[in-house]
Amino acid sequence: MTVTIRDARPEDEARWRALWDGYLAFYRVTIAPDITDATWRRVFDPASAIFMRVAEVDGDVKGFTLCITHEGTWTLAPDCYLEDLFVDESARGHGVGRALLDDLVALCKKNGWGRLYWHTEEGNATARKLYDTYVKSDGHIRYRINF
Repeated sequence: MTVTIRDARPEDEARWRALWDGYLAFYRVTIAPDITDATWRRVFDPASAIFMRVAEVDGDVKGFTLCITHEGTWTLAPDCYLEDLFVDESARGHGVGRALLDDLVALCKKNGWGRLYWHTEEGNATARKLYDTYVKSDGHIRYRINF
């Protein structure tokens, strides 16, 4: 499998929506269709802080990260929050998720952002390996890399 990470493109919409439906089903979340529509539009709005990276496996979009940047809470550099990460079931176990995370780390360093946060469960083995710092609040784990 050849994994390529890149920015989302308008032509990725149908494939992203299929993955997004899988994401919502996997996490048992219901979101109104207009929120999904607005999210997609914001990815391509130059004034928006939301951005998306997609993972192509052998030319087919098989995963995505949806992120948001904002002014840093404790640093002068912006923070990057990984809001959503999802990999199609057919591509799991082949390093696609890890490639998406590695891409975000590289992107943060390249852009001079202060930290990368990822909210996930405490027992997430990938997050534990990648993130050496985390904070707990409200039952959520916020893994963090400081740059």
